[in-house]
Amino acid sequence: MKRFHVNITVDELEPSVQFYSSLFAAEPTVLKPDYAKWMLDDPRVNFAISAKQCGAPGISHLGIQTESDKELDEVFERLEQAGGPTIEEPSANCCYAQSTKKWIQDPQGVAWETFITRGETTLYGEHSPLR
Repeated sequence: MKRFHVNITVDELEPSVQFYSSLFAAEPTVLKPDYAKWMLDDPRVNFAISAKQCGAPGISHLGIQTESDKELDEVFERLEQAGGPTIEEPSANCCYAQSTKKWIQDPQGVAWETFITRGETTLYGEHSPLR
């Protein structure tokens, strides 16, 4: 089952962690000095915040996280059908995770990624290649 992904850049992590923990009635599943992530089931979303890793405060990017290679292939195909250039990252290290990703921008310039997480890393890594 796929999961919607939202990444927001914040000025300060701690007050944002407190705010979103209250809003979601849940503590982050990943908490680092510069990053926090909530893997929520209601609504089904991978919601992440990053401390100034990806530019100005606000929405950094949106995405769709898959749980299988089959789902990933299906979403990759839809990205190709959406039109516009895509950027592939078969071995991405980002947000303390190892992933296979593909990126595209919507007509307004909003970055979208689709990905499957393959494991964890100890570093934040690189941010969106579209920024």
